[in-house]
Amino acid sequence: MSLPHLTAGFLPLLDSALLVLAHELGIAEEEGFTLGLTRESSWANIRDRTALGHFDIALVLAPMPIAANLGLTPIATPMIAPVMTGLGNNAITVSADLWAAMADAGAPGDLAAGPAGQALAQVVRSTTRKLRFGVVHQTSSHNYELRYWLAASGIDPDHDVEIVVLPPPLLPEALDAGGLDGYCVGEPWNSVGVAKYGARIATTKSSIWQWSPDKAIGMRSDWAEQNPDLVAAVIRAIYRAGQWCQDSTNRLRAAQIMAGPAYLNQPVEIVARALTGQIDGGARQVSIPDFYVPHAGAANFPWKSHGLWYYSQMVRWGEVGFSAANAAIAAATFRPDLYRAALAPLGVAVPAQDLRIDGDQTDKHAVPAIGGTIELGPNRFFDGQIFDPDAAEAYIQSQVTA
Repeated sequence: MSLPHLTAGFLPLLDSALLVLAHELGIAEEEGFTLGLTRESSWANIRDRTALGHFDIALVLAPMPIAANLGLTPIATPMIAPVMTGLGNNAITVSADLWAAMADAGAPGDLAAGPAGQALAQVVRSTTRKLRFGVVHQTSSHNYELRYWLAASGIDPDHDVEIVVLPPPLLPEALDAGGLDGYCVGEPWNSVGVAKYGARIATTKSSIWQWSPDKAIGMRSDWAEQNPDLVAAVIRAIYRAGQWCQDSTNRLRAAQIMAGPAYLNQPVEIVARALTGQIDGGARQVSIPDFYVPHAGAANFPWKSHGLWYYSQMVRWGEVGFSAANAAIAAATFRPDLYRAALAPLGVAVPAQDLRIDGDQTDKHAVPAIGGTIELGPNRFFDGQIFDPDAAEAYIQSQVTA
C-alpha cells in the first residue's frame, strides 16, 4: 500500500534543513508519509499557495500563521504552527561602505549587537542620506528583529531608515548593486554576501535575542483537523531530523545535502558556516556555536509565549491593534498540545508549560518537563529587556510609548 503523499513548499534557506532532511534521510517514510518538496521564490508565494491549498504543509516564517489568523494577509485562511524548525540562523549584513563608516564609529567587528547598533546610530545621525535595509517579508522574524535592534540602538525604524521587502536570494545582489545598505536574512545569504560581494555581517540574531525562534512548519487549520495522524507524523519527522542535525558529526553531511542544486545551490563551505558556527563576518571570523540550533533546548517546541512576542511586535509597529482577543488568537496559533501528543510515543521529555519568560536567563538552565527535565538555552535580549507573557499588555505599552 502506498504511503500518503504530502506537498511541501520551502524557500532556499538553511532553515529548510529539517524539512529537507526528513525527506532526504528517509525519516518521513519511516513516519508513514512521503514528501514532495517545491522550492518557491518568495515568502509571499509560500503564504498564498499554502492558503489556497497548493501545499499541505510549508516552511513558514514563524509570525506568518499569526498574521493569517489576525486577518493581516490577502487570503486570511486560518493556520497553525505545531512544530518549529530550530532557533537562530539569521544575521544583519551591511555593505562594505556602511561597515567602514560603522567601524570608524567604533564597531568592533565581533558581531555583538550592542556595539554594532551604537556605531550604526552614529552613522545614521551623521549621514544626510536615509539608509535602506531589506527584509524578506513584513510579518517576519527578520523585520521584527531588525526593528528591535534599530529601536534599542536609538534608531527609529519608521523615520530614520527605510525598510523594504525582497526575497532572500536577491538581497546580496541588491546590496552589491547599491539598492540596499544592509539586510536581515537567514543563512546562507549573509555568508553569500560576504563571500561574493564583500559585504560585512554587523550582528546576528543569536546576539539580538539568544536562542530565539525563526521558522516553523505551518499548515491550514482545516487540513490539520482533517488529518491528525499526518500532523503527528510530520511533527515527529521534523523532531527526528532536528535530532540528527544537532549531532555535530552530522553537520558536514547536512551542509552537503543542503548545498545541492535542488536546495541552496551554493558551495558547501559557505553553507557549512552556519551549521558549524564558524561565522565569517568579513571583518573577522567569529565562533558562535549556537548561531543555529536545530534541536537542543526544546528548539522544535512551539511556545505560545513566542507567538505572543511576535504579536507584541505587530502591535508595536502598527500592524494590528492590541486586544485580549487578538492576543488569544496569536497564542493559539502555536500548538504545543499537538507537539506533545505527537511525541508521546517516542517517550521523550517535552516542556510541561505552554508559556515561558524570555530575557531572564544568561546561561543554559534546566526546567521541569513531562518525562523528565529539559535544558533550555539562554534567552537574553541584548538590551536587557524581559518579556513576561503574563504581562504582555504592559510590555507592549512600554514599547509603544518608548
